[in-house]
Amino acid sequence: MTDILLVDDDHIMRTLLENILRDLYEIHSVGSGEEALDFLRESVPDLVLLDIKMPGMDGFETFTQLRQIETCKEVPVIFLTGDEDKSMEVSALRTGGSDFIRKPFLPEVVKLRVSNIIELHRLRDHLAEEVEIKTAEVHESEKKIRSMSLEIVQTLSGTIDAKDEYTNGHSRRVAKYSMEIAKRFGYSEEEQQNIYLIGLLHDIGKIGVPDEIIRMPRKLTDEEFAIIKNHPVIGASILSNITSMPNISAGAHWHHERYDGRGYPDGLKGEEIPEVARIIAVADAYDAMTSNRSYRSYLPQEKVRSEIENGKGSQFDPTFADIMLHMIDEDTEYSMQEEN
Repeated sequence: MTDILLVDDDHIMRTLLENILRDLYEIHSVGSGEEALDFLRESVPDLVLLDIKMPGMDGFETFTQLRQIETCKEVPVIFLTGDEDKSMEVSALRTGGSDFIRKPFLPEVVKLRVSNIIELHRLRDHLAEEVEIKTAEVHESEKKIRSMSLEIVQTLSGTIDAKDEYTNGHSRRVAKYSMEIAKRFGYSEEEQQNIYLIGLLHDIGKIGVPDEIIRMPRKLTDEEFAIIKNHPVIGASILSNITSMPNISAGAHWHHERYDGRGYPDGLKGEEIPEVARIIAVADAYDAMTSNRSYRSYLPQEKVRSEIENGKGSQFDPTFADIMLHMIDEDTEYSMQEEN
């Protein structure tokens, strides 16, 4: 049954209200603000009927203190008064009261106002619960969609890498290194996940490069290299159709740009190159040097470190090159290479 706390110093008024409401609600009656607070510290009613003018602690002060009780912050309060001053009603509502009832009481008015406020708060609580449930469902759906999207992207990137047995797993490793660099640079978890996806797709343009060139068991000729240099533009064109993640093509498009402006396809320089592409460029170069190729074995760690150190400010963004150097220095067993 719905519980109501009635607070009024006038015993006659309390009795009158009890008689009006007792058939509909469970009534708890006290005669002062102090008694009300003692009650509220032990029990939480569905509604408080609170007289404004009481000796000692008045209704407004009682209201202020009851709101400081953690369990009573949302309990609706209807103020009661026999004062004819219209400003009293305004003050009651501005204070945070849910409604205002004047004395002498009209039974039907009391019943209607009490019923309306209780129902309103029940609907509000129900709505809040529904919002929480729906929000949780949306989050779960988003997680499932993101998981499915990641699986699709991983499958697609794996298909591209499989065009050459020596680069199998390349996109996954570049994505992993890129995410670690981004994490150390201060990216949020969501941003780290985004750069992981961008890293997985950075070589998607190789789908438009003939297999025989990708699998060439020697260094490429100038003509062959000119063909493979088209893969960033092809990749950007493919990914430009994904409008839900506008920067997803940045890694594919510009991961072969150089910090000194001598890269391709657009010759961008410095911070003209999107940040995600500057991160992926370092990760891509690291994986290229630490992976076996048809024409050479992976390079010693000291050589890899030296190449990245020498490329700071020319091939690589110095900030992201330094982060990769820290990762190399921490990898005393050269275990990152063993992932290849």
